[in-house]
Amino acid sequence: MVILISGTTHTGKTALSQRLMEKYKIPYFSIDHLKMGLIRSGKTSLTVNDDKALTPYLWSILKEMIKTVIENKQNIIIEGCYIPFDWQKDFEEKYLSEIKFYCLIMTADYIENKFCDILKFENTIENRIASDINKAELISDNMQNLKMCKKYGLEYVLIDKNYAVNIEL
Repeated sequence: MVILISGTTHTGKTALSQRLMEKYKIPYFSIDHLKMGLIRSGKTSLTVNDDKALTPYLWSILKEMIKTVIENKQNIIIEGCYIPFDWQKDFEEKYLSEIKFYCLIMTADYIENKFCDILKFENTIENRIASDINKAELISDNMQNLKMCKKYGLEYVLIDKNYAVNIEL
């Protein structure tokens, strides 16, 4: 089984993946690690600021990794914001039946009421460079993700009053 966990920045994708790894003993793979490895090794001219171009570039690798995991009857959690919303088009049914997708989405009210907490917990799992995250952009990005999940009929987890994301496999 492959579990894909997506969402915009600061939604807790990595923290959730870590909890799922510990609970189910399924390894997780951070797309950010792949991105930084390719950038630092000089295998791409893309930079950390090239989000729009990074998604198709990284996805071209990830989708083949996913197929390999399924063909080998293995399990993995893959987390990151570089999973396109139309990801299903890249898989035949035999693969799709082995993939679960979840997008973490914070509501505008949650962001408005918990913005200080969101910033406070940004280094829970990984050490980030000081954040210049903008509340309005964070709200806009989350609402865009919600719109895209609905458009493509994808499963999403709405973070509304408290941060209590529980996914049962």
